[in-house]
Amino acid sequence: MPTTTPQSDAQVQLAFDNVCFSFDETPALCNVSFELRGGETLVVLGAAGSGKTVLLKLALGLLRPDSGRVILFGRDTSALSERQWYAVRSRIGVLFQEGGLFDSLNIEDNVAYPLRNQPELHVVESEILPRVAQSLEFVELAGTQEQYPSELSGGMRRRAGIARAIVTQPDLLLYDSPTAGLDPITANTIVALIVKGRDVRGATTVFVTQRGQDGQILAGCRYDPATGGLRRIAAGDTPPATRYLVLKEGAVAFSGSPAELAGCNDSYVAKFAPAPFLAS
Repeated sequence: MPTTTPQSDAQVQLAFDNVCFSFDETPALCNVSFELRGGETLVVLGAAGSGKTVLLKLALGLLRPDSGRVILFGRDTSALSERQWYAVRSRIGVLFQEGGLFDSLNIEDNVAYPLRNQPELHVVESEILPRVAQSLEFVELAGTQEQYPSELSGGMRRRAGIARAIVTQPDLLLYDSPTAGLDPITANTIVALIVKGRDVRGATTVFVTQRGQDGQILAGCRYDPATGGLRRIAAGDTPPATRYLVLKEGAVAFSGSPAELAGCNDSYVAKFAPAPFLAS
């Protein structure tokens, strides 16, 4: 993947302004507000049913707020038609829960899907397979193009999902519980790949998880191109621009920096900041 640096102007890429959403009369999100600037990472934590996935669906326009505003790339999306949303979504890469691959398509066609089905990207057919191969190599799945999702392990399917999310080189990446159901070693491998994508491309990232360890890696590590692995942030290093949002029953229980999360005494919030925490 091409190497880029974080956006120097740090424009707001995604913002929620007092967003509320309910299923029938059951609140799912209540007055949620935050801003995410170019090159930053927002780690969204919370127990099951706290509203994390609903937040992502609102960011994608798959759900519409009952009140409040969702702003993407400086544009209020409140009044966008479905056709207008196509252009906005073409700038977003998504990893759905469990990877979200199509069982009937091989890995090559799965990863190529957004390139072939988002006309706003204007990708000619001759460019598609090289970009698919590049994305699969990036996530260490070179040579799997002809395999089907059922032939891959759970961790490999998540990596293929990441390849599909990044193949369009989007401005914003949304990851919905990418480590759920994986063993700790595989889960850490997945987070390491997401850190790699963040640091190599300077991608703006929303990372939804229930695992405090995922946030630790995102906030406390950087990708080291010399070794091809991660290195912990040392004294004097510039830490990744990471913010946290902790949801509880649809409301914001905490919003702040890694250091603020580490020092929070709220018993619910503290569940997601296990010591030792790699705070900036």
